[in-house]
Amino acid sequence: QVQLVESGGGWVQAGGSLSLSCTASESISSTIRTMGWYRQAPGKQRQLVATITSGDTTNYADSVKGRFAISRDNAKNAVYLQMNSLKPEDTAVYYCHADVWVYMHGQADYWGQGTQVTVSS
Repeated sequence: QVQLVESGGGWVQAGGSLSLSCTASESISSTIRTMGWYRQAPGKQRQLVATITSGDTTNYADSVKGRFAISRDNAKNAVYLQMNSLKPEDTAVYYCHADVWVYMHGQADYWGQGTQVTVSS
């Protein structure tokens, strides 16, 4: 099993910055592959924010390109999201995600508990 623990988030005024961190506890029978961040605003579906592969290939939602930066520390099984120039529409619960290969079971998705990001205008 893999557990994802998030930290960061909070409240900020528009134009400000926040950072998120997520650390995964990896078992010896699993391998963490792509990690990423998703967000869900009230009344909306969860949507991709950014992902990063174990080889540091990144992918961003168009709405955050140029403002957010995802990074990863494979040695720590950690993924980070630096959010700059925040807008009120970035307000959401942000979830850490890990695509994991579990020995004898195959691919599995794991999610963090979510952390609130609120951007005021």
